[in-house]
Amino acid sequence: MVVLGSTGSIGKNTLLIAKQFNLSVEALSCNKNIELLNAQIAEFKPKFVCVGSKNLKSKVKGDVKVFAGEDGILNMLENSKSQKVINALVGFAGLKPSIKTQKLNKTLCLANKESLVVGGKFLKTSEICAIDSEHFGLKFLLKDSPDISKLIITASGGAFRDATLNDLKTATPKDALKHPNWDMGAKITIDSATMANKLFEVLEAYWLYGLKSVDAVIERSSTIHALIEFVDGSTTAHISKTDMKLAIAHAIMPNLNSQILSHFDLLSLPPLKFEEICPKKYPIFSLKDEVLKNPSLGVIINAANEIYVAKFLAKECEFLALKSMVLKALDKFCGENLGSLESVLEVDRKVRQFVSKIKL
Repeated sequence: MVVLGSTGSIGKNTLLIAKQFNLSVEALSCNKNIELLNAQIAEFKPKFVCVGSKNLKSKVKGDVKVFAGEDGILNMLENSKSQKVINALVGFAGLKPSIKTQKLNKTLCLANKESLVVGGKFLKTSEICAIDSEHFGLKFLLKDSPDISKLIITASGGAFRDATLNDLKTATPKDALKHPNWDMGAKITIDSATMANKLFEVLEAYWLYGLKSVDAVIERSSTIHALIEFVDGSTTAHISKTDMKLAIAHAIMPNLNSQILSHFDLLSLPPLKFEEICPKKYPIFSLKDEVLKNPSLGVIINAANEIYVAKFLAKECEFLALKSMVLKALDKFCGENLGSLESVLEVDRKVRQFVSKIKL
């Protein structure tokens, strides 16, 4: 397999699965964490690696061909013989590798939700193996299912689920990075705190399963990852421990018939409670219905969000600035033609440039 983003949380868990099932790893990529990449090279002996920039190539150790940068990932994919590509890159950077993977007729195991958020129309979504606890849960529940009324995914509520609106006005990056349930990278943890990740996952579910009746609720324990309401009035739920190895293993090995996690002790289940995602506390999620009506807006929202996250982590804007940034971007660019990949790439560039200059 090829693992893009091998030094991140999903990448590291993917390599644990590869080790457990003795799966060959042909290629790895990382942005800057060369120390961990070198340790992975020593253990898994890949033929190829790709690093974030050319000046990092000399720091790579081992008998391996080294690529660099955005084009390097695409060239590495062309050179690899593996039929399975795990795309665990962060943000918009994952789109081109996703498209390239499918053009090369390789299987795309996708943990990069932005690929679908901004470019779902350019991907063969029915052929994607989604790596996401929520979307794996939906896929599992959809097997041999009767007529569906609604797909429902769950959210932990993020770092500020018990915060007041006044607390959010003075929230710091350090506060926002304290996720209560999951150990994730900085970007996805901030997205969880704002609920941008859940807005993206709703759109991701639309592209993966072709339904616009998608919603999300807060379930604090992250025990129930997804639910499906059927037209007959019944509802099913997918329950597992908070461990991404389950979704990863099923994406890599669709016919898996081995135990990955220990079974959930139902007698130890905490009291389960579902809560509405409050639009005052998580204002970005109020765009859900609009985005489902016009999924092409995903590229604008994603670009604005990536700039917001960078600004917030650099303490250049307040935590509550996200919706204002996104709405300003939507007002300016919602009329743009987004019918081609080239236009999506261009609008992404223009939105980033525009939002970077916003003074709040």
